[in-house]
Amino acid sequence: MKTLDLDVLSMVVAVADAGSFVRAAALVHRSQSAVSMQIKALEQSLGKAIFERRPRSVVPTQEGLVLADYARRMLALRDEAWASLVHPDVKGRVVIGVPDDYASSLLPPVLRKFSATYPKVEMQVIGLPSHALAPLVHENKVDLACMTRVKGLRGERLRSEPTVWAGAPRGPAVWRERPLPIAVFAAGSVARDNAIRALKHARIAYRTSYESPSLLGLFSMVEAGLAVAPIARCALPEHFVELGRAHGLPALPPLEIVLARSPRSNRPECDFLAEQILGELRI
Repeated sequence: MKTLDLDVLSMVVAVADAGSFVRAAALVHRSQSAVSMQIKALEQSLGKAIFERRPRSVVPTQEGLVLADYARRMLALRDEAWASLVHPDVKGRVVIGVPDDYASSLLPPVLRKFSATYPKVEMQVIGLPSHALAPLVHENKVDLACMTRVKGLRGERLRSEPTVWAGAPRGPAVWRERPLPIAVFAAGSVARDNAIRALKHARIAYRTSYESPSLLGLFSMVEAGLAVAPIARCALPEHFVELGRAHGLPALPPLEIVLARSPRSNRPECDFLAEQILGELRI
């Protein structure tokens, strides 16, 4: 009888969600080669491809979509069974804050797994920039915050996330323009401040063509070929171009992502979600 190993199925889901072996490897805390090898062995066992390898991404085939759907249900059932025996009475409510760029890239798999493991815990997600989340943590309006480290806020380090210049996949080479048109988050953003500082140090003239607290707004400007934007690499869409020194743009310092907790978050439901986030995202 053929078997489907749950650890391998977790890799299938990670690759399907992340769209690349590199990002998937970080999600499951394995090397890229290990993930690629396990997926290839599974495909050989099934006798069919479950992922299509493209130059800049990995996309599930129709069979891969079917398997990923089953895998999610199987993994959720495993987590639910574990929780029902180990933490049968965990309930309550957790308010977690997260900026757009991390909400779209890092948190979905973690929150989905936590929800399956602790179905009696209600979660509320507040999407705000990191500098706006900091006072909410201090004021106990947010229990946990997965955010960029800002001054005056303590938090447990999760990772150092590279920052890159995002460019349009096609159209004019807007990065060659001077002044350089940039799309940035609103004032207070660490990525914004780092980018402007790097441009000034490199003596590159720039103009702010778009400013918004919304990641989608920045992506719209980049997609239209009207600006380049400094964003965390984890949030870079697969079809965008990662720009850097080869394109005449300065290197950008990484962002330190932390998990911050409010003074009143000393509750079991908050402890378990914090443990989940640290276990899944810390590298």
